Amino acid sequence: MLVSDQEEVRAFLAAALVAEGGGETIETHISHVFVGPDRAWKLKRAVQLPYADFSTPERRLDFCTREVALNRRTAPAHYLGVRRITREPGGLVFDGAGDLVDAVVEMRRFDQRMLLDRLATRGALTAPLMDRLAEAIAQLHDACPIDDRPGSDRVADVLAVNEAALAGTQVFPRDEIAAFNAAFRAAAAAQRARLDARARAGRVRRAHGDLHLRNIFLEDGAPVIFDCIEFNDALATVDLLYDLGFLLMDLVHRDLPAFANRVMNRYLDLTGDEGGMPLLPFFMALRAAVRAHVTATAIDEGADSPARRREARGYFDLARALLQPEPVRVVAIGGLSGSGKTTVAETLAPRIGAGAGARCLSSDRLRKALHGVAVETRLPPEAYRQEVSTRVYHEMTARAQALAAAGAPVVVDGVFARPAERAAIEAAAGAAGVPFLGIWLDAEPALLRERVAARRGGPSDATLGVLERQLGYDLGTISWTWLDAAHRPETLAEEIRLAALR
Repeated sequence: MLVSDQEEVRAFLAAALVAEGGGETIETHISHVFVGPDRAWKLKRAVQLPYADFSTPERRLDFCTREVALNRRTAPAHYLGVRRITREPGGLVFDGAGDLVDAVVEMRRFDQRMLLDRLATRGALTAPLMDRLAEAIAQLHDACPIDDRPGSDRVADVLAVNEAALAGTQVFPRDEIAAFNAAFRAAAAAQRARLDARARAGRVRRAHGDLHLRNIFLEDGAPVIFDCIEFNDALATVDLLYDLGFLLMDLVHRDLPAFANRVMNRYLDLTGDEGGMPLLPFFMALRAAVRAHVTATAIDEGADSPARRREARGYFDLARALLQPEPVRVVAIGGLSGSGKTTVAETLAPRIGAGAGARCLSSDRLRKALHGVAVETRLPPEAYRQEVSTRVYHEMTARAQALAAAGAPVVVDGVFARPAERAAIEAAAGAAGVPFLGIWLDAEPALLRERVAARRGGPSDATLGVLERQLGYDLGTISWTWLDAAHRPETLAEEIRLAALR
């Protein structure tokens, strides 16, 4: 079937759309989507590209079937099935007995205004939504089949495609492209052993492959991931953190680093995959490089505009920036309950380090994880016995040291009421060979009581009774930098960031 032969199929679908009550047609480089009042039909273009072969009706039917099966992992209620388009004596029909002419994916329509890229544009993304999104991604990744091909080989394939694409574009100067390619090759060589070790550990899987904000929508308060890559297994079989890295890069590119940091931290909480965190800036840079060449190619093919050129340049420059090394450090934030240490830590984390920022390790979250409960679950008093707290702080310190030694910045928060706890986290940074900054958030008891009394939800179980006991502690000599906890978290985070740079 020639590309021009699809005009009859498109006319058939347009007429079916009218019969459904009307709608709109959305064009992409590989599909036509006919969106009606309640459902949509996605028709694959009859094209043969280096990365997608939809050249025959049979191939398009096969890829429609794959698309439905793969996307039902995350959006089962929206991928209704595959409709065959057949030729009958009276013309084209759905699912007839005649010869196959084409095929479409049938989907339940969703509200396009609730796509996450549109929510981001309206400033409507929220921290709780990012938490739910991290959980949805973690669940998807956990179910993905493992592939053990060396991770460095897959990265080399992406670099080769990027280099070939950039060589053919007129958007970026030749000298910039040469330096760009050299920087990526050097970064890939430096990470080769880590990439291959992750593949051997089962961290390379047949995942989503195209995980950015435009492929996620919000429905009934929950994020729904859809439109994964179905047409090329190689493109979608990736390191799981490379899969996540597309979303993180998209958020950073949209100047939403706090949301990128939150998604990253909640994902690492759920998956335990924090050993791969030093790779995230590289993975995000690689995603930005892909978007740079895709956008530049579209410009060369006629979709040129000042806005499109700014977009291409923005991705290109972001990729270069993400490849730049950032100092690694451990920042510890202590203080009594109500001092705001967790809020300050989470505000600071996106501002420390490259990529999506620093790993947040919170004693409250670690305590819940050690007891195998959700962060909102209130633990009984025995979960706060001294021996349990000792275990929590030991775990937090050990993980901070391992992360920092591997090249990942870390922000830890806890009461740190005991001198031994403060000494241990400082020693961990020293053992990792990175700078340490300790912050003590100080506040008047009245402010602490007010904040604890007003607290609703969250990982902390502290009550006014707990605070009163803390106020009676002998804290010993605290040599950390003291800051006034009455100040806004943003003010405190910026002050800490600047102190960390000194």
